[in-house]
Amino acid sequence: MNRNKIIINTTIISIVIIVLIPTLYTIIKKHNDRLMEVSTKRIVEAAKKCYDEEKCKSKKITLKELYDNKYLKKESNPITKKYYNEKTYIKKKNNDYKLIIVD
Repeated sequence: MNRNKIIINTTIISIVIIVLIPTLYTIIKKHNDRLMEVSTKRIVEAAKKCYDEEKCKSKKITLKELYDNKYLKKESNPITKKYYNEKTYIKKKNNDYKLIIVD
């Protein structure tokens, strides 16, 4: 009887672990992706506004330009908590803006 309880408990724990680990990984990954998406959108919106108001005339807008023109406060990577390099830039091509992160 005691051996059966051990086998049942081990099986239940194994099933919980098998289900829990991938689920937690997926939740954490989606959370981090959303954090990066929000940060990227904030930076791109600031670049669009700067370009539309013609204070940033280049098709390559650096974070330094956005900081200097007061369109953005110092931004950090939400996952690593480190500040983005000021040489990080937003590239404008047609009507698309893309954040290029420079380390």
